[in-house]
Amino acid sequence: MALLSYRNLTVSFGGPLLLDNAGITIEKRERICLIGRNGEGKSTLLRIISGQIKPDKGEVEAIPNIRIGKLDQEVPADKEGTVFEVVAEGLGKAAEVVAEYHHMLHELGEHPDDEAIADKVDELQHQLDQTDGWAIEHKVENILDRVELDGEQSFASLSGGNKRRALLARALIAEPHILLLDEPTNHLDIPGIRWLEEFLRKTDVALLFVSHDRAFIRRVANRIVDLDRGQITSWNCDYETYLNRKAELLAGEAKQQAVFDKKLAEEEVWIRKGIQARRTRNEGRVRALKKMRDERAERRNVQGKTQLSVNESQLSGRKVITVDDIHYAWDKEPIIDGFSTKIWRGDKIGIVGLNGSGKTTLLNLLLKKLEPQQGSVEHGTKLEVAYFDQHRAALDEKLTVAENVHPHSEMVSINGKQRHILTYLQDFLFTPHTSRSPITKLSGGERARLLLARLFLQPANVLVLDEPTNDLDIETVELLEERLLEYQGTLLLVSHDRSFLDNVVTSTIALEGDGQINEYIGGCDEWLQKEDAKKANAAAAKKTATKPATTVETPKPAERKLTNKEREALKTLPKTIEKLETEHAKLSEKMASAEYYQDPKSKLNEDSKRLEELEALTLKAYEQWESLAAES
Repeated sequence: MALLSYRNLTVSFGGPLLLDNAGITIEKRERICLIGRNGEGKSTLLRIISGQIKPDKGEVEAIPNIRIGKLDQEVPADKEGTVFEVVAEGLGKAAEVVAEYHHMLHELGEHPDDEAIADKVDELQHQLDQTDGWAIEHKVENILDRVELDGEQSFASLSGGNKRRALLARALIAEPHILLLDEPTNHLDIPGIRWLEEFLRKTDVALLFVSHDRAFIRRVANRIVDLDRGQITSWNCDYETYLNRKAELLAGEAKQQAVFDKKLAEEEVWIRKGIQARRTRNEGRVRALKKMRDERAERRNVQGKTQLSVNESQLSGRKVITVDDIHYAWDKEPIIDGFSTKIWRGDKIGIVGLNGSGKTTLLNLLLKKLEPQQGSVEHGTKLEVAYFDQHRAALDEKLTVAENVHPHSEMVSINGKQRHILTYLQDFLFTPHTSRSPITKLSGGERARLLLARLFLQPANVLVLDEPTNDLDIETVELLEERLLEYQGTLLLVSHDRSFLDNVVTSTIALEGDGQINEYIGGCDEWLQKEDAKKANAAAAKKTATKPATTVETPKPAERKLTNKEREALKTLPKTIEKLETEHAKLSEKMASAEYYQDPKSKLNEDSKRLEELEALTLKAYEQWESLAAES
C-alpha cells in the first residue's frame, strides 16, 4: 500500500484552477521532485499534503497515523533558544520537560551559584526519571549528531545554512513517513548543498521536494512529478530522461492541437455557408461543432516563456578591473589577504565560497563601493554597471509592478527600440492587471522576475548578479543562462547553483577562508575537487594523530652513480618540461576566452582532462629532474 494517495484534487483561488482533478501517490523511500513553473501551485500542493490548507475537492487515502514533516523555504527570523530546544520542538509536548531541563542546565552554567536554578534543575531531573524523558533526550542528541550540530549553541547565532540543518533535524525528529522540502537549497552554500544531498540520499524517509537546482535534482530525485496547467503527471525516471520525454509529449500535444484547430476552422467555414447547416440531417454536425468550440474555450495552453533581452550599452575599455594586492579584514578577521587579478571585457567570472566568507564584500571592493585597507582597485574606461541584489532591496513595496520597473514613463527603450511598459512586462509573464497592482501580492519567483525586468532595462556593459536564480523556475533559469552566454559585456556572478555556474562562467574566484582567494578555469568543479581533497587530508591527518607515535631509524642510503639512461633523462627533461608548459599555457589561454564557452564544438570535458594531465606530467617531470640532479 502507498504511504499517501490523493485523487481528484481541485483548488482555485479565483483564477484558473491550480489543481484540476489532479492526483498524486507517494510510496516508501521514494525521492520525488515536484517540477512546475512559478505560480503553477507547487507550494500549494505541499501545503495540502502537510495539512496546512484544505483543497476545494479531493479524496485521500493514507496509512494509519501517518506522520508528515515539512521544511519551509524561509528560516524564521524570530526563533529563539538553543539548537537542542529548537530541534526538540518537533516532538511536541512530549519534549517540553526535556527542552526546559536543557535550558535550565544552560542557565546553571551561566549562574552556578544560583540555588533557585539548581533546585529547578533537580526538580526537572526528577520528572525525567519518572517518565520516558531520557529516551527523548537521547533521540534529540542522536539526530543532532546526524546533522553535525552542537545542541548547546544558540539558534540565533548559527549561519543560515546551519539554521536550515537545525530545522531539518526538527522535521526529522518525529520520524516522519514523508518529508516535504520547499526549495531546500535556497541560501545554502555549495558545501552545505552537497552535505544535504548525501544526507537525503541515505535517509529511508520518503521525500517530496521542490527545487530549481538541477544538480541537486540529478543527485537526489528518483522520480519526477510534473505540475502543468492544473494536471499532475508522474515520470518514473531520472531528471534527464524526464526532460527528453516531456519535450516529446509537448511536441505531440502541439501537433494534436494544430489538427484540432484546423478541423475547427473548417467547421466554422461550413456553418457560415447558410441554410444547409440548419437542415435536420446536419444537426449532429452542428452539435459536434458546438462541442469543439467548448473544448477549444476550455483548453489551457502552455504558459509562455519569459523573454529576456539584455539592454547592452557601449563597449567598455578592454581592461575592466585591475586588482593589485588588496587586503580587507573585519573585526581583525582577514576576509581578503593579498588578492590580485585582472578582469577583461567579456570575462564571465563566478564567485564562490562558504556563507559568510566575504563574497558580497569582494563584489563591493571590485565595484569600488568599499575601499580596500591595503592595495588598490582600478576601473577601466566607460564602465556602466547593473546590479542584481539577492536581498531584493531594490524593490519599493509602495509602488506597483510597473512603477518598480520604470517609474518615470510608460515607454521604455530596449536596445534603441521604444516599447510600452505593459508590453515589456508581458515578456516577463506579468499580465497588464498584475503590472498595475502593488508588488505586495507577488511570490518570491515573481519578485525575482520583476528585478530581472528592472535590471535588463539599464544599459550596462558590466552585469553583477548576486544569487539571481533563487526562487526562479528551471525554465527561466535556463533562459537566463542563454542570455548571459550571448551577452557581450562583462559578468560578475555570485551563485551556489553549480549547473548555472558551470554553464555560464569562464573562470571562478573562490574564497577559501582565512583571507585566501584562488582562481580556477571554468566552473566550480575544480574548486570542489580541491575542497574534497582538503577534507580527505584533514580526516587522514586526524586518524593518524590518534595512532601512537613510533620511532623508526632510517638507514642512510648508499651512494650510487647515475645509469646511462638516467644521465640521458637529465639532459632531455628540461626540454620535455618546456614543451608541457607551452601546451598547458596555450590550452589555458584558449579555455579562458568567452568565445570558447559559446562554441558548441568546444570539448570542455576533454580539454579540462587534458589540462589536469599536463599539470600532473609537468609535476612528475620536475620531480624526476630534481631527483636526478641531486644525485648527479
